[in-house]
Amino acid sequence: MAILVSAACVAVSVSFRLYEKDFWQHLAVGRAIWQLHRVPTVQLWTWPTYGSPDVNSSWGFETLLWPIWRLGGVWGLFFWRWITTFLVFGLAWASARSMGARGFSPLFVMVLCSLTFRQRAHIRPESLAAVLLALEIWILARWRLSAAGPPRAPGESSSLPGHGLMPGVALVAITWGWANCHLSYFLGLGLLAIHQLDAQLDARAKHPGAKPYAMRLWAVTAAAVAISFLNPFGWRALWQPFEFALFQRHEPIFRSIPELQALDLGVNLKNLLPLVLFGWPLLLVWRWRRVGLDRVETCLALGAIGFAFSAERFLGFAMVVAAPYLARDLDAWVRAHSWPSWTVPAWSRAVLSGAACVVVGIAEWSRSDLPLGIGIRMREYPVAACDFIAAHGIEGRGFNQFYLGGYLLHRFWPDRGWLPFMDIHQAGTPKDRYTYAFALQNPRAWRDLDDRYRFDYAVLRRLAYPGDQLLDILDADTSFARVFQDDAAALYVRRSGALAVIAESLAYRALPAGTQGMTAIGQAVATDPRIRSAVRRELEREVAESPYRAAALVRLGNLALLEGNGREAHERYAEAIRIDPFTPHAHERLGLLALAEGRPRDALRELALERRLSGRSPGYDLRVGQAYQMLGDRRRARSHYREEWRRDPGNQEALDSLRVVKRRIREHS
Repeated sequence: MAILVSAACVAVSVSFRLYEKDFWQHLAVGRAIWQLHRVPTVQLWTWPTYGSPDVNSSWGFETLLWPIWRLGGVWGLFFWRWITTFLVFGLAWASARSMGARGFSPLFVMVLCSLTFRQRAHIRPESLAAVLLALEIWILARWRLSAAGPPRAPGESSSLPGHGLMPGVALVAITWGWANCHLSYFLGLGLLAIHQLDAQLDARAKHPGAKPYAMRLWAVTAAAVAISFLNPFGWRALWQPFEFALFQRHEPIFRSIPELQALDLGVNLKNLLPLVLFGWPLLLVWRWRRVGLDRVETCLALGAIGFAFSAERFLGFAMVVAAPYLARDLDAWVRAHSWPSWTVPAWSRAVLSGAACVVVGIAEWSRSDLPLGIGIRMREYPVAACDFIAAHGIEGRGFNQFYLGGYLLHRFWPDRGWLPFMDIHQAGTPKDRYTYAFALQNPRAWRDLDDRYRFDYAVLRRLAYPGDQLLDILDADTSFARVFQDDAAALYVRRSGALAVIAESLAYRALPAGTQGMTAIGQAVATDPRIRSAVRRELEREVAESPYRAAALVRLGNLALLEGNGREAHERYAEAIRIDPFTPHAHERLGLLALAEGRPRDALRELALERRLSGRSPGYDLRVGQAYQMLGDRRRARSHYREEWRRDPGNQEALDSLRVVKRRIREHS
């Protein structure tokens, strides 16, 4: 029962809706490999670099993924997610048991590590690499214990199978597969090197069986390195991670990618990551003082924690490495201490373990940015924009942000007229990558890039990431006209040339797409009925042209509210929530409507939903305080007014409300 509970918790951790963008390109490349009956070694994925030499370390993963998608669709992708995650933590649990862990605490550790692993549980090649890493740890743990001498601690068996050739053959096969599915293959070689060093030190100390084991490891390591070159791209595939570390990691485009940034522990509190990163070394030291230093664990802890702090993309691998050793150490610590008599029966400990597994996951599973469910958040991708492109024959030299390249490739490959400018791997020359990074923020850099390539159209993400101002830049660029927009994307075409007729007939003229433009038009709409009417017409057009229209509905609701039409505003906000329950500001607006109509309980419910989605935004506590004041709960109202004024000392409305409610409380007393 404890195993079932922990397995269910691990499954819940990775059962959130797909939203990341890379998997579309992996599907497109996998489809291409199956259709071409070969692995392409030249660039077929972006138009500026088309035909140039290409290195794709993920081809093995992509070849596996395409038939899974073709047969199972979304359910196939989730099956991949579940099965790879179960394999990772099943192997980690088996490794911990091989090293002597028993009881229920190792199951708790599997769930704990899965809470951080979930943020890397995407449909990416690293999901397969994580399985290979866990498998290699399991094989080496068993081989080390069975071949390298006496047990290392009480309860650890030295009679495990593994003296023959099979462990070595399996490790070589894992390395070969890893080198052909993900550029993180060097982690597997590093794991071999750590065990090799440990074996050599044991051999020097003349531990029984250590010398033959060390010799076999030498042979395995040499064979593993040699077989890694057996891939469609040769040494260039093996050079990729080192090229990035030595020459590319400081390029502006890579510095802008969140997963390549240093770890931010502040955003990893709900998943209890600090408990793993700091608890593991503490238990390691405790075990060292009790039974002696485990050199392999020490090296792995230093490496895994160091990699995790250096870049968030290594968090998943760090959890794979930590899980078996943390489980073993925690089990030893639990066994070394006395516990109440009621924990002696197995069922008591099982219930305690299961309850702990569930409790530690609640906060992480409740995150609004990773909503639980089976499906794909299609509003993250330019689905309707691509439909518009195909329907109107818009083709030529397109521009896109690199993270949209995967979906464009999935939709349009192999048509060269619709290939992306840049793909998920940031394909392009160093000059292109450099100019691209600054074009997102600087109009002059955008003009330089456009002068070099003379783009025919551009597909941009509608909800821009921090620092990306390209929507405002293209809104101000008179060379382009915006002809389509929805929640996911905005499409611009050049006003001259082959697309001039489309630009002239379908251009948006009143409604901007960028944040600065929307702020400016919002002020104009409030004072000029003609502008308000033009904006309304274009918002209605946006609603009619795409199923991903929640943001436009919220803006139409705002216009209705401005005109005093509360009923229409309520309908617009409710429809936006029906289309996308995570629409920003929709619940907030419904809360304001409820306050204006004298429905404080409804207002509190809507404001609480908005806080869950968007956090404690400015004005939240003021409105909650007003709702409590309507209900006659002056003390709660005072508390929220005080919190609003503390957060925003310039908020005069909050200060005045606080003074009024304080006076009423004194009068009532």
